[in-house]
Amino acid sequence: MKILLPFALAAGLIAAALPAQAHGYKVGALEIGHPWSRATPKAAPAGGGFLTVTNTGTTADRLVSVTSAVADKVEIHESAVVDGVMRMRPLERGLEIPAGAKVELKPGGNHVMFVGLKAPFEKGTAFKGTLTFEKAGSVEVDFAVEEMGAAPAHHGSTN
Repeated sequence: MKILLPFALAAGLIAAALPAQAHGYKVGALEIGHPWSRATPKAAPAGGGFLTVTNTGTTADRLVSVTSAVADKVEIHESAVVDGVMRMRPLERGLEIPAGAKVELKPGGNHVMFVGLKAPFEKGTAFKGTLTFEKAGSVEVDFAVEEMGAAPAHHGSTN
């Protein structure tokens, strides 16, 4: 027993140092992987939301809306370079999720935009949002808030 205790403590410390497990959700044939956001400055009027959607089905679907109590309105945005300038615009018809494909909403690309934040997003917290798909229906998810400069590198698992 005395010999095992140091190993158990070491294993616990290693596990605590590892990044948090990704969180995933499922609705119909769609798997939603690790919804997350970046912490925002105190006076920020908006914040981004990021996740992956994997369509394991044989029919395309479409993310048509996102709602959340954390903002006055929520939009699905596209980012594109126009005349050498990065611009964002709402996708009025939503975002297509092709059959058999994985679509990533990430910084600098397609993303969810929370407009008119009611409070700043704080690192280490989470907030609820509801994703609504044209065919699969709605699913409530938790957006994990990470540090301001968080990169999408470890995101996307649907575990």
